[in-house]
Amino acid sequence: MATNYKPHLQYSDYHDLTEQIRFQSTDGKIWFAEQRMLLMQVSAMASFRRELVNTLGIERAKGFFLRMGYQSGLKDAELARKFRPHSNELDIFLVGPQMHSLKGMVKVKPIQIDLDHQKGHFYGELEWVDSFEVEICQTELGLIHEPACWSLLGYACAYSSSFMRREIIYREVSCRGCGDERCLIVGKPAEEWDDAELFKSYFKEDPIIEELYDLQSRLSSLQNDLDQQEGQYYGIGQSGAYKKVCKTIDKAAKGKVSVLLLGETGVGKEVIARSVHQRSERADKPFVAVNCAAIPPDLIEAELFGVEKGAYTGAHQARAGRFERANGGTIFLDEVIELPPRAQATLLRVLQEGELERVGDSHTRKIDVRVIAATNESLADAVEKGRFRADLYYRLNVFPVQIPPLRERQEDIPLLAEHFLRKSHHAYQKRTLGLSDKALELCLNYHWPGNIRELENVIERGVILTDSNESISQDALFAVSPEIIETSCDDRLNDFGTIVHGSDIATGGDWVSQILTSGVSLEEVENSLMRRAMDDAGQNVSEAARRLGLTRPALAYRLKKSGILEESEQH
Repeated sequence: MATNYKPHLQYSDYHDLTEQIRFQSTDGKIWFAEQRMLLMQVSAMASFRRELVNTLGIERAKGFFLRMGYQSGLKDAELARKFRPHSNELDIFLVGPQMHSLKGMVKVKPIQIDLDHQKGHFYGELEWVDSFEVEICQTELGLIHEPACWSLLGYACAYSSSFMRREIIYREVSCRGCGDERCLIVGKPAEEWDDAELFKSYFKEDPIIEELYDLQSRLSSLQNDLDQQEGQYYGIGQSGAYKKVCKTIDKAAKGKVSVLLLGETGVGKEVIARSVHQRSERADKPFVAVNCAAIPPDLIEAELFGVEKGAYTGAHQARAGRFERANGGTIFLDEVIELPPRAQATLLRVLQEGELERVGDSHTRKIDVRVIAATNESLADAVEKGRFRADLYYRLNVFPVQIPPLRERQEDIPLLAEHFLRKSHHAYQKRTLGLSDKALELCLNYHWPGNIRELENVIERGVILTDSNESISQDALFAVSPEIIETSCDDRLNDFGTIVHGSDIATGGDWVSQILTSGVSLEEVENSLMRRAMDDAGQNVSEAARRLGLTRPALAYRLKKSGILEESEQH
């Protein structure tokens, strides 16, 4: 359906856009929906632009700012239909010009807009009033010989192209930055411009940048090869806690000593084990990983140490066990605490004597295997309870290494997330725009009880649920939003463009309006308050009652009626 802009019509109300802005002043963050924003002086951007022009020249600097604006336009186009899902096409499209104005970049006055999604027709003519880039140009560079609104132009191209799902190119036909009376842009499909290919070259990476990236890629590849040869690859992480583990492992890798890896489920114990192997003199020999918890107890000895033909029903032929397959190399015994007593005794003999016997055999075989064991439970506690042999524990515990959980290496989360994004993009043959700023913020504040394995699963879910060329939202990551520690109250803009503090909102009753408009029932609100009070009080009913301003019998009655009391007793 064709839609036309009439000059006498006014913009739709900005309220649906301004209400998306949140200020977390105490945390130093500003949010627009799930995008993190910045407030910065135009003068700072002016200095930056001048430096780029002086360093790269006008043409290369122009390409840089066009590409920067292009990325911003893509992000806003993604949000447009989310903000106005039930509006007409023109009102949805005008989100872009309104966003440009809302961000303080320029006042946009549409002159003519004709768009028809079905036919792919588009024509846009808009005036830019008080462009921040013209102001920069006038203060830092003076009048130049060509239009100066580079990032604004890149934004318009990206936004309209994404909105129309075809390539739209805008040209600034007049600009105050080069002496014209006003800034005027015209947009239409790329094929309708005679010099489209020349203009599109600005959106390609600069040859110098490409060369630098190529050199960087080659250097990285060579470094990775070197790291693999030297066995120094330990996975992904730059945090102090993770680097400390890697340095500790370095000291043990060159020797033959048994290593015991300790840590919660999902922290990456097998990655560390492989790293020890790669770093050792056994790197060219086999690395065999065994999950002791995944093998039935009555088969574990046969799996680990081998079996002779006829040793038991079903043993139709002799076969080597995992230790024999790892001969000369390294065996990784994950969840070693799950080994049954007989298997523990046999493992002790292997460690002490360097020899084993297959199940059903009397012949002794010499074996040279380095053992790396791992557990997410305390072996010392298991020894005290008689669940694990003390002598085996002392053999395995020669070089213990504690691997930190993901919550203690927060700075590694973006690196790991990016790694799993690339992996999922390849697996599902699609490419998203990565995590939204709000989604990344959630990841950084989440407790991650499942550690790196949980992060990988969450990222994979996000990629599956997100369409190509869209950002992964926090809702796409988690089926149910996880509880995180709130560090501050959000400030927001009111209808008059004034910041309203979160504390003011709480005391002013706006939170009541939010609850009423959200569709949440009174029962759900009451249950949520009781659950939170019980959690904060450590499941102490008296303390929770005090926090809620109730008597203990009154709260106990409500807890029992709602079923919350039974839930707390189960936990």
